[in-house]
Amino acid sequence: MGVYLKGDNWYIDYYVNGRRKREKIGPSKTLAEVVLKKRKVEIAEGKFLDIRKEEKIKFEDFVDEYIEVYLKPNCKSWEKSELHNIKHLKSFFSGKLLYEITPLLVERFKIERSKHVSPATTNRALMRLKAIFNKAIAWKKYSGDNPVREVNFFKEDNSRLRYLEKEEIVKLLLKCRGRLKAIVIAALNTGMRRGEILGLKWHDIDFRRNIIYLLKTKNNEKREIPMNEAVRTALIKIHKHPESPYIFCDKSGRPFYSVRTSFFTALKKAGIIGFRFHDLRHTFASHLVMAGVDLNTVRELMGHKSLEMTLRYSHLSQDHKKRAVDILGQRMDTIWTPSITEKKPEEITHSVSALYK
Repeated sequence: MGVYLKGDNWYIDYYVNGRRKREKIGPSKTLAEVVLKKRKVEIAEGKFLDIRKEEKIKFEDFVDEYIEVYLKPNCKSWEKSELHNIKHLKSFFSGKLLYEITPLLVERFKIERSKHVSPATTNRALMRLKAIFNKAIAWKKYSGDNPVREVNFFKEDNSRLRYLEKEEIVKLLLKCRGRLKAIVIAALNTGMRRGEILGLKWHDIDFRRNIIYLLKTKNNEKREIPMNEAVRTALIKIHKHPESPYIFCDKSGRPFYSVRTSFFTALKKAGIIGFRFHDLRHTFASHLVMAGVDLNTVRELMGHKSLEMTLRYSHLSQDHKKRAVDILGQRMDTIWTPSITEKKPEEITHSVSALYK
């Protein structure tokens, strides 16, 4: 418990039933101290014991509602991407009311989960828990602070960067069968994510302008992706299902849920190890950078919100940086002639300054 200054106002900070509460008091520190003492008395007298009585909602019950009202309508692949996280969250917090889940309890979940999975997987579960509480707050089912806000996530190692060399790309495509080949070609030449590719519909493709329109992306931003001849040819060869709008669908017209089995079969036959479907996206970006494409253009094509996310590929452009310096050196040679020692100092200065005009 305490008082603290933020901007021009004093705030009080205290805990009730294990939950942190903060109140803005005003510009008077004395008043803040008085109010804090009053809150301490109220807590001691038990006046806060009935707080949130109306919110006797069990965590697992709200999660079921969250799935039905939010996840199912908005995330078609939620079972694959989030079901395992939700199962572990429900198991750990089962029987707890929403307001009984404190930052301390979340920390305990974090420790317990990290014993069995990687820091990154633990963080994904924490992110889902945070999203669940955000919805509870938005739907007026919970009036406290989001308990996950007080919990520090694990630091993740995002240094892994696996991409296919040219020879590996040829080997992989030779082993891809059916529509998997078109899917892989699309991934290699557009950088689209698996879900974005499998969710493509025919009306998303503009063959006249050679553009793929992504209306629903990971960042919830519309993207226009240029389509090269390899992608265009691969898509044109696909037989359109008479009753389905999806490009990649089964015989009944339902969109492919996953290509995991067929993709890993192709990898095995091609002799490629330590590779995931998402690494096709890394391959796309890596070969762009190695071809001399600037990082900001790569960022736009990848749909990254910030250049920082694209900088992981910057080390691949070392040869191209050297080429740029060599070009500069060639230009220098045209200014600094072999007889430069015979020039007057003012002539040399004039030649060098001309380089930067």
